[in-house]
Amino acid sequence: MKKPIVIALTKGRPLQQLIDLLARLDIRSEYDLSQSRKLVFPTNDRHVQLMVLRGMDVATYVQHGIADVGMLGKDVLLEYGGDGFYEPIDLDIVKCRIVVAGLVEEQPLPRRIKVATKFVEVTKRFYAQKGVQADIIKLSGAMELAPLMGLAHRIVDIVETGDTLRANGLEEKELVTEVSARLIVNKGSLKTKYRDVQGIIQRLAELSS
Repeated sequence: MKKPIVIALTKGRPLQQLIDLLARLDIRSEYDLSQSRKLVFPTNDRHVQLMVLRGMDVATYVQHGIADVGMLGKDVLLEYGGDGFYEPIDLDIVKCRIVVAGLVEEQPLPRRIKVATKFVEVTKRFYAQKGVQADIIKLSGAMELAPLMGLAHRIVDIVETGDTLRANGLEEKELVTEVSARLIVNKGSLKTKYRDVQGIIQRLAELSS
């Protein structure tokens, strides 16, 4: 009996859009993926199982071949920088952007600035390419507080509407990159389960084109 295809999905805000996309491929689970305590979910297709993980863990599970296919944000891939998988498709959903933001009424910046972010590697590369000296402060959340409380001059964060920035007296200063959900595929799985994995890739490519 052949092993099922395991698809890892990103929990949180992207999850429902990813579930809806899979439904268009007629891949569905009877479980509420956002609420269930299960880790692996059967679907109406006995050859397909789903996992729901944090974005960074989606990349890790696909890289190590535990999941054959993953759906996650490009922001995670830019920060993760992992190997062991292909990135064949931009799913063209869950669109947002990574931006540099600061106070609307900010003081002149020093030559060497402090930048708070959870995207440490992305931020390092961005400022290195600009030739700007920046000390990176890693934060996991509540990024908008950093400029307000004097922890950092700027932040690098992911935004969709910008409403949270504006509510806290911040504004976008520079665009780092546009991001959206991507499909990643384990390199080994593409060889050992070629027909099934390639079938998913092709069907998703048709939906995303």
